[in-house]
Amino acid sequence: MRDFIIRASVCTAVLGWCVFSYLETQNSLTDAKIQLPKLEKEIASIREEAQRIQYEIDQFQAPNHLIEMAHRPEYSHLKHPLLKEILTVPEAIASNE
Repeated sequence: MRDFIIRASVCTAVLGWCVFSYLETQNSLTDAKIQLPKLEKEIASIREEAQRIQYEIDQFQAPNHLIEMAHRPEYSHLKHPLLKEILTVPEAIASNE
């Protein structure tokens, strides 16, 4: 009889541990499911911000804008380089570095 009680206690303890482990797994899955919409909103927000910034970059780099900036007084000291002032590096040398 004593042997049966020990076995039953061990089986009950193992069963309790399995149930506890299962519930912990379910709780972590539920937490992940709760966090998922928040992360999706954050990703969408970041993508939208990246698109906005890319649009601003494209507007800034537009040829009309660059020509307009070239006529401003703060950029009047800039000039086009002469052909003899332009240095070129052969592609083979540039790719080795």
